[in-house]
Amino acid sequence: MNKLGKTILSATLASLSAVAFAQSTYPTKPVTLVVAFPPGGAADIVARIAQPHLQDALKQPVVIINRAGAGGSLGTASVATAAPDGYTLLMALTSIATNPEADRINGRKPAFELNQLQPIAQISADPFVLMVRADSPYKTLQQLMDDARRRPGVITYGSSGNYGTSHVATQSLAGTADIKLLHVPYGGGAPTLAALLGGQVDFVPFAPGVAIAHVKLGKLRPLATFGPTRLAALPDVPTLKEAGYDSQYLVITGAFVPAGTLPPVSVTLRNAFRTMTSNPEFRAKMESAGAPVSYLDGPEFGAAFEAEAQRLNAVLKRIGKLE
Repeated sequence: MNKLGKTILSATLASLSAVAFAQSTYPTKPVTLVVAFPPGGAADIVARIAQPHLQDALKQPVVIINRAGAGGSLGTASVATAAPDGYTLLMALTSIATNPEADRINGRKPAFELNQLQPIAQISADPFVLMVRADSPYKTLQQLMDDARRRPGVITYGSSGNYGTSHVATQSLAGTADIKLLHVPYGGGAPTLAALLGGQVDFVPFAPGVAIAHVKLGKLRPLATFGPTRLAALPDVPTLKEAGYDSQYLVITGAFVPAGTLPPVSVTLRNAFRTMTSNPEFRAKMESAGAPVSYLDGPEFGAAFEAEAQRLNAVLKRIGKLE
């Protein structure tokens, strides 16, 4: 065998050895689960429900770290550039699909690109619910829309940040309804909820898992859902389409690892998430939180996420530069 052949053979054997080693040993230490948003938001709620179940599946501690900032870009970039060894995972929302395009629109180098991430599993896909305070003068969506037409640019809505999920969803609705609203961005789901409860904004679209407890407490009133069908937890709340507005938005919560993670490690993680999402206790907790499980395995999740990114980036281009 010539020198080149020996080199190729050695490299192949080394690669196979590394794969076999990863498959037989991973994980051997705690796994970090980065949540790219503040505590109390949709991604954080799912991560904390998932934590004990992932620990059981992986037989290792799972440590949650909230690394919020820049609409999820800070935490996402930290995972995208982490070692692809399976010990750093990302729990993220739909909004990370549009963050690179938002950076480009505003003349910045993207903090990360989607191809730096490898999808592991979709956990939930929940329609936004348009929420107002319980003491709001708006009893129906139509009342809110009518007032927005009478007073263009006056009715306020909060979001987790420019180009974030609630911002893009509301701008999509505003375009469909041909109305102008005043956007007030905050630093995440939790501060946006506080702003709505404190009367700083007129309405906010929320993932059910964030706000459903406040509906039960009588602090918030749901006017419409952004999904294709009504929510089982809110059966009396109409969809936007039922109300006459052909607009839809699902808050996808899913897990990612850095691109380049070895296949055996990815398979171990995918199996762990599959086991978790089929666990009756986990499913019941998610249902109770208003975020029923909608599981997709890594490859299917990746294809669906890419398609959603393309659809939402078209909305971003209509929004244009904001900074």
